[in-house]
Amino acid sequence: MNSIRNKVVVITGASSGIGAATARAIAGRGGLVVGGALDEAGLATMVDGIRAEGGTADPFVVDVTDPARAQELVDFAVERFGTVDVLINNAGLMFFSSWKDLALDEWNQMIDVNIRGYLNTIHAVLPRMLERGSGHIVNMASLAGHVAHTGAGVYSATKFFVSAVTDSLRKELSAEHGIRATAISPGVINTGWETKLSDPTARASAGELAKIAIEPESVALAVLYAIDQPAEVTINDLLISPTRQVW
Repeated sequence: MNSIRNKVVVITGASSGIGAATARAIAGRGGLVVGGALDEAGLATMVDGIRAEGGTADPFVVDVTDPARAQELVDFAVERFGTVDVLINNAGLMFFSSWKDLALDEWNQMIDVNIRGYLNTIHAVLPRMLERGSGHIVNMASLAGHVAHTGAGVYSATKFFVSAVTDSLRKELSAEHGIRATAISPGVINTGWETKLSDPTARASAGELAKIAIEPESVALAVLYAIDQPAEVTINDLLISPTRQVW
């Protein structure tokens, strides 16, 4: 089965990590990809790689925290390919800190990207899906959105939010409107996130976790599985973790 061929798929956070791996996997199955991200150079690398393999992909520089820009991303995909069949909300931020650190700026950044960013793109794509009576919204959640841990309270909260939103979307939109909703919840993935932490203690702890991390391509395979289902089947929630991850 290959129901991915010729589907128009918008992916946020597509310049690296899970987003780039997913874009490559979908294009490799004949999907038509519009990749959005802030990193213009990373987007160009992703798109050039797909095109070199004979796939179809277009870049769009976007800050998903800006509702107008999120709308422009969706409008660009519609202008380019005529519709949007699948939205993959993947852009995200993860910072580690203890509550006593009072890291308000980092808390707000995660809320802006991980919550408002998802809502902005859903708001942009949903009217067309409702009008058409079909579509698929895939939200990248996290195992941290199922169990909270010390040092990641706000990040976990944003991912609990994503899981709740996805469940609500499914319950409201699937039966009546034929719009599917899926949450993908990865564990520790090798995306280089641990090197971006400024706090030395958090970076050291994250470095230990990174030793068991699995590759973004493993998550991309899960996304393929979720969207390559017949219209009458919805994969509600997929949890993916390294074999050696104990939480």
